[in-house]
Amino acid sequence: MPIILHPDAFLKRKNVLPDGHEVDLPPPNRRDIEAEGITVVEERSPTLLINERVLITGEIARATPFEKGFPPGRAEINGQWQPDPWIHDDQAIVINVREKGLAVLTGCGHAGLINTLQHAISLTGIPDIYAVLGGFHLTGKIFEPVIGPTIEALKEIKPKIIVPQHCTG
Repeated sequence: MPIILHPDAFLKRKNVLPDGHEVDLPPPNRRDIEAEGITVVEERSPTLLINERVLITGEIARATPFEKGFPPGRAEINGQWQPDPWIHDDQAIVINVREKGLAVLTGCGHAGLINTLQHAISLTGIPDIYAVLGGFHLTGKIFEPVIGPTIEALKEIKPKIIVPQHCTG
């Protein structure tokens, strides 16, 4: 069984909080995954699955002026800890629901909800978002200024169903 992961999924990460406290975010262990008989496919680009009916977005374009990533994020790149606010391995699943539009399932939503929806529309050429489900990554004081513009943009996109999950704000 394959699993599709952005190459950055294997980066060591941590969050550095304003008080200097660090929270380690260990990556998945490739050997452990493969030991379970799972084939790891590293991919930055979109991928079609299940008879080309399910789209994995690949790396999501960061286009909105208000979704600026996660500033406390850091990643170990080439042996050095560096700022990593964009978390490029964040992806979403997109399904075209016949006669309704796109259903978009976010993960944590690090790319930003609106960036994710705009990316899905761009990839598929389908302008209608029927449903959006998952994490919207709007929790905490740092994201409070993003909530208003996100709501305004959602009003323009007009999804019929919104199912916010963890980290939604």
